[in-house]
Amino acid sequence: MPTLLHIDSSAVAAGSVSREVTAAFRAAWQAEHPEGTVIYRDLAADPVPHLDAHGISAGFAPAAAHSTEQAAAFALRHELMSELERADAVLIGSPMYNFTIPSSLKAWLDQVILVGRTAGEAPSAKGTPVTVVAARGGSYAPGAPREPFEFVTTYLEKVLTGMLGLEVDFIVPEFTLASAVPAMAEFVPNAAESKARALEQAARRAKELAARAAA
Repeated sequence: MPTLLHIDSSAVAAGSVSREVTAAFRAAWQAEHPEGTVIYRDLAADPVPHLDAHGISAGFAPAAAHSTEQAAAFALRHELMSELERADAVLIGSPMYNFTIPSSLKAWLDQVILVGRTAGEAPSAKGTPVTVVAARGGSYAPGAPREPFEFVTTYLEKVLTGMLGLEVDFIVPEFTLASAVPAMAEFVPNAAESKARALEQAARRAKELAARAAA
């Protein structure tokens, strides 16, 4: 049965728009594949450690030559890379923090990117579709005043496609802070419209990928 790798990185549990939209995607996916597998990683509740010297060096040394520290570090890298390689589709929730992705998501990426296995000339998960829910408090869309400060989709597109060889698609709910920031009150309708559109896109995309995985 198909496998979905679902990753959330929002530090906020209640009221997170990225989590709400990824949950809608997951629900639609599971409705199509009730007996399928979902591998779930909540990077806020259970953070992946940052890549350290042992994990880096272990990636370029034979297992028989690993020190105790290298073996432990690479065991985690292998587990995370294997989850990516098993997946028929990947779902990532990434809010914008200070113009870019949460550090917890960057830590996961650093652990799973290994040239010669998941990255390089023949990435092991090449072609796997990944849907990124990239929520942000305001608007960084083309033409918006802060468009040049958008480093979530611009970064993830390069990493996910250019390094991991995945097929990336973005769902972008905007103005998520409108109801909480008085100065953004005029954008509350925009926020509602953007979230509704994102939820619809998530459900539709999930069904499309579920059908693709079953084909």
